[in-house]
Amino acid sequence: MQLAITVLGTQSSNFITEILSAISSCKCNVVEFKGSQLSEAKAAYLLIEGNWNHIAKLETLLENLQSKIGIQIRSLRPETSKNAAEVVPYSLETISLYRNEIIQDITSFLLSRNIGIEELSASRYLAHYCQSPVFSTRFVIAIPSKIHLLSFREEFLDFCDNLNLDAILEPLKR
Repeated sequence: MQLAITVLGTQSSNFITEILSAISSCKCNVVEFKGSQLSEAKAAYLLIEGNWNHIAKLETLLENLQSKIGIQIRSLRPETSKNAAEVVPYSLETISLYRNEIIQDITSFLLSRNIGIEELSASRYLAHYCQSPVFSTRFVIAIPSKIHLLSFREEFLDFCDNLNLDAILEPLKR
């Protein structure tokens, strides 16, 4: 059984060791862990695995930790997919002048074509030489094997040209 957990705390709270200690004490295993700093906040995303009673014990322990150290925790027991389609993983990166709708435009384009979004990161920063606001995105996408890759690539690059986005779309190398 698996448990997906998101944790949000202040920069000063050292919740990561507390969370990992709780996972270990409940005899659960970390399958995946991602952490990041968002301004003055820290965020962590974990996928935990264990048998049902260890997961239940961990859920209770996490509730107690939340109030004890002043963090926000949300958890979800994800359903396991039995009919996972064959997909080709791709990396997609874009860069452009900043516009509010960029992420929405790209995700709408992908989802309308049944392209799965596995990971997404984005950031806005000032360009080094001209001090203009620039926005970059990085996606890991899952393209179903039934989609013709060359046609999709052409369609996506035309989409990017229309929005004045610079883009790189290539197979994911892990």
